[in-house]
Amino acid sequence: MSKQKIEKSVRYYAAQLVQEKGYISPLDVLIKMERITPKQVEDWRRKRVSYLERMILGNLSKLQFILQTLRKFAREQDLKPSETVYKSWGKGAKQQLRFSKSGSPYVEKLYATHYVKK
Repeated sequence: MSKQKIEKSVRYYAAQLVQEKGYISPLDVLIKMERITPKQVEDWRRKRVSYLERMILGNLSKLQFILQTLRKFAREQDLKPSETVYKSWGKGAKQQLRFSKSGSPYVEKLYATHYVKK
């Protein structure tokens, strides 16, 4: 998929999510784009997978482009960024979940930031 098609898709689904929920989360956009399934997200939330990127379709540069396009869209729409902490589900101690293999704070923040109507 070309960068133009990806950008168009991100913008379409992001606008749809703002209408439906009043906010956008990167996970919701990735699900809408069929880059990951709700079942895969659940497996990650239940600590069956060590980091989310392992299951997302597409190479890391395309994923980075999706996240940056989403951030750009949110700024243009004057949405407020809100960093969200993702904790594991299920029994036992709740652990903070990792999105990326690298664990880079910048990449983790891109995934964890929701954009909310002001």
